[in-house]
Amino acid sequence: MNTSPGASTREEVIKAYRAYLHAMTDGDTDALDDLLDDGFTLTHITGYQQSKTEWLSQMGVGRFVYHGVMEKDVTVAVEGDTARLVGRIVTDATVYGTHADWRLRLAVDYAHEGGTWTALRAVATTW
Repeated sequence: MNTSPGASTREEVIKAYRAYLHAMTDGDTDALDDLLDDGFTLTHITGYQQSKTEWLSQMGVGRFVYHGVMEKDVTVAVEGDTARLVGRIVTDATVYGTHADWRLRLAVDYAHEGGTWTALRAVATTW
């Protein structure tokens, strides 16, 4: 992958990522539905791969509540109409009733579609 795309392209991907994080902390499943590809999957730190539909549904009933996200760093690699963003974040969340600060490395694959960057999948691991 090209690791030195134009600054404006990198900023567009980072803007899409931050909109994703913001929608999570707002519990805005409608915004997330718009930001994520229909085939989007989220792989949790447990290794469980969850579909967009299941994740948003579980957010809607309070199984995933994101209270805040602190961004530590972010890198972006762009190749044509695809990008991979890797961010380290600390997520204040309640997951299935357990409230904690989760130190996550979030790798998000994006595609440039219809003039916007859409998240295709995200993989969370700890750091």
